[in-house]
Amino acid sequence: MKRIMVVGVSAGTGKSTFARKLGERLHIPVYHLDTLYWKPNWVEASEIEFQEAQFNLVKQESWIIEGNYTGTFHLRMKEADTIIYIERSLPVCLYRVLKRYLQNRGKVREDLGEGCIEKLDWPFIKFIVTTYFKRKDNMQERFTHFLDQNGNRKVIQLKNRKQIRDFFQT
Repeated sequence: MKRIMVVGVSAGTGKSTFARKLGERLHIPVYHLDTLYWKPNWVEASEIEFQEAQFNLVKQESWIIEGNYTGTFHLRMKEADTIIYIERSLPVCLYRVLKRYLQNRGKVREDLGEGCIEKLDWPFIKFIVTTYFKRKDNMQERFTHFLDQNGNRKVIQLKNRKQIRDFFQT
């Protein structure tokens, strides 16, 4: 495992925390896609800027890239040797998003772009709820394609706290 994608079914699965912890254990640099996508004050990067930033990252010898951004999934998937997928239930995701907001209100998290103060709004909640099950199905299709491309690749699926804890113990 040298080029690792950490993805999840939704916001609130714990991707960022997991990626940081994995990076510390493996001594591999961690990159959060939100820091590449969001410019100060929640301004979106252009599609070209976002793609170029990822293209430069995936050419490195080793990396952990955290985040979904399915529109550029193919850029990372082409160079990755491992995908770690975190799937938590919809109620858990929503709870964790709310908890994260309350803990970080008025602050900028290290896994967000500079100047992006923590926020939570109805469109984001609605996005999580309305896309959760479709995203869950689409991820499985992506994993099949990823594995079909190269037999040496791995997909690790973690669906609860115990599986995540056990992963770090092995």
